Amino acid sequence: MMHPPTDAMKVPFDGSFRVADYATVPGENAGKKALQKSLKKRVGQIAKLQRKLYADDRYSVLLVFQAMDAAGKDGTIRAVMSGVNPAGCQVFSFKSPSSEELDHDFLWRTTSRLPERGRIGIFNRSYYEEVLAVRVRPNYLAKQRLPEYDEKTIWKDRFASIREHESHLARNGTVILKFWLNVSQEEQKARFMARLTTPERYWKFSKTDLSERSKWTDYMSAYQDIFNETSREGAPWYAIPADNKPYMRLCVAQIISETMASLPLEYPEKSAEELALFEQHINTLEQESA
Repeated sequence: MMHPPTDAMKVPFDGSFRVADYATVPGENAGKKALQKSLKKRVGQIAKLQRKLYADDRYSVLLVFQAMDAAGKDGTIRAVMSGVNPAGCQVFSFKSPSSEELDHDFLWRTTSRLPERGRIGIFNRSYYEEVLAVRVRPNYLAKQRLPEYDEKTIWKDRFASIREHESHLARNGTVILKFWLNVSQEEQKARFMARLTTPERYWKFSKTDLSERSKWTDYMSAYQDIFNETSREGAPWYAIPADNKPYMRLCVAQIISETMASLPLEYPEKSAEELALFEQHINTLEQESA
């Protein structure tokens, strides 16, 4: 089974991250079939670990995915979680906030969708949009009916809120993994062209996609600040090369499976008294069949 160097993809906790230093393509050669074979094994591992997570019922896992359009968030989530029992996994996508959501603080809509103990929760986009898209397009702030705020400090304030929020979750048993699918501008262009020229993919293209693409430099600057401000030991970011989809999916699956395997998960044990009753239950069932 292949083992991509995922430790090198972890964003450092000391504020030294630079977008330009992280590759969008694999640093090693691997065929598609080999990548898919390794992914299948990782998916099987995640499925087994999820069952143990559910039975243990002390921890939850939160997976956060952020990326530019066409980076492959949906496909990665689908591929990596394909073996997990749907009862133990919840996926939420966050787009423009509703009127109800705007009547609360910016963390409210995601907080209300956090995974319960024993489950894996997945955020396809997240509260990070509030220091990403809203920062790139600050006119969005006008719609949030905020009290007075300082435009010079609001982002630092929001970063502080996010760090405190994630620290609280980590202390209370939520294992947080955050993935940035790092697609190149050239690869995004190729994927947009595929959507625009393939009828069954037309639906994937939005009229806002090119407008967001025109802000690429601003988005990269915002991402860099996000990672430096919020990649911490209890809630690390990973910059995953995303130009090669099979490789990207394997990297994500490997990080999830290795992190879950490191948890002290245990199946609940039965007491001697309870095990003694099992013999009675077995006898009752055997007599029933007779």
